Amino acid sequence: MFSQHKQETPPSRLYGRRKGRPLRRSLQELLDHELPRRRLTLPEGQGILELETLFPGKREVWLEVGFGGGEHLAAQAAANPEVGLIGAEIFRNGIATLLRALVEQDCDNVLIFEEDARLLLPALPEASLSRVFLLFPDPWPKSRHHKRRFIQPETLDQLAHLLRDDAEFRLASDDPTYVTWMLRHLLAHPDFVWLAERAEDWRQRPADWPATRYEAKALAEGRKPVFLRFRRRRR
Repeated sequence: MFSQHKQETPPSRLYGRRKGRPLRRSLQELLDHELPRRRLTLPEGQGILELETLFPGKREVWLEVGFGGGEHLAAQAAANPEVGLIGAEIFRNGIATLLRALVEQDCDNVLIFEEDARLLLPALPEASLSRVFLLFPDPWPKSRHHKRRFIQPETLDQLAHLLRDDAEFRLASDDPTYVTWMLRHLLAHPDFVWLAERAEDWRQRPADWPATRYEAKALAEGRKPVFLRFRRRRR
């Protein structure tokens, strides 16, 4: 069961860019030929996805929300071939870049959802995810846009429903206001426990947490990223 917050209908309007600069021919060909076999589509009606069928033989399933250029997702796929990974991203250029990395690495354990991850969550089975990543999301800094942030009480209810006991939720941001927002909501939620024991635990990225271009950009511009790890309490 979800916790006490009311569950809202998934958003009908999605925010964020779908396209950037025109793609090179090689990347467009990846979208045309590679994406169809790696695309994750929602079941009809209000059906639930059968992850055992989508990822046969995989011991766990992980989800990355908004994978951007796909560096982190591709690295995790290569390092964890026994895990099935779902990447949710609407930005076509980022999807094409991820596809290139997956082909180069010969990784066949990733499925791509081309919409807002909040549309995917209701279709996932209870206690089906062993790890979720939310790395450098758009902070939507204006107050009137805070409702667009992925971290909301209702979304955390959904994630608590979908995460296995002791599963991990990893978050990163270089925006101090959004870091405060993340911590305020997660620390207030009864199903999540912050794993940090000392300052270095959130100042330094763990060794099994691949870097992204957004982290590199933040560091180059003098901003210090924060790396948060939360555990899903046992039911």
